Amino acid sequence: MLHHITLHLARCAEYPEGSARHGYEMTAPLDDKGLLDAAEWKATRSKCRVRRFWAGQPDRFGVLVHRPGGSGGATWLIDYDPARTTDDEAGYRLNKHHFLPGEYVSIQDEDEKLHTFQVMSVRSVKQAASAETR
Repeated sequence: MLHHITLHLARCAEYPEGSARHGYEMTAPLDDKGLLDAAEWKATRSKCRVRRFWAGQPDRFGVLVHRPGGSGGATWLIDYDPARTTDDEAGYRLNKHHFLPGEYVSIQDEDEKLHTFQVMSVRSVKQAASAETR
């Protein structure tokens, strides 16, 4: 099932309290344990969108991509421009991380700097759509 997921930058040296002004909003398929679902991604890839928000920078929009290879046999990444690979942001073992509120995931930016994010919210696309119509 597709879910809307919000990630905020976790505590780090630059932001000791974390930051709600740095993160991602994404639509991604999750199984009943909160793991990314590669089979569902294949069927819904056109709906798996990502918005990166970073204080002081314009928002970036991309797609969630699943590629063979990497840790555990697969790599999940964010692709901002299909014509270039230098702008991709790879997730660190995202195939093993649970996208549940309070959990943590790591994403490597295009400069190869690894950032840790806390999962702030996870709502099914159906839940999110019904909340918007209220």
